[in-house]
Amino acid sequence: MTRTQIQLPDALYDRAKRFAAERELSLAELTRRGLELFLDRFPAHAPAGKAWKLPRVNGGLKVPPRQLRDVVADEEDLRGLARK
Repeated sequence: MTRTQIQLPDALYDRAKRFAAERELSLAELTRRGLELFLDRFPAHAPAGKAWKLPRVNGGLKVPPRQLRDVVADEEDLRGLARK
């Protein structure tokens, strides 16, 4: 195993330490797992011969888009976030 040093912003370090402690992990183990997850999710090379296309996502909206603004406004009112 290779040892290395990294520099983290204080806020990120604090969040990572808390996260690791809550799960009884060392910061090193959390970092290894995070890097593995990131590298598995974003492979180094795209498959040859295939052009990348924007994926289509079914957002699962149960509200027609034309009514979405009203739904958001109602939700903001309920949470006390209404714009003034």
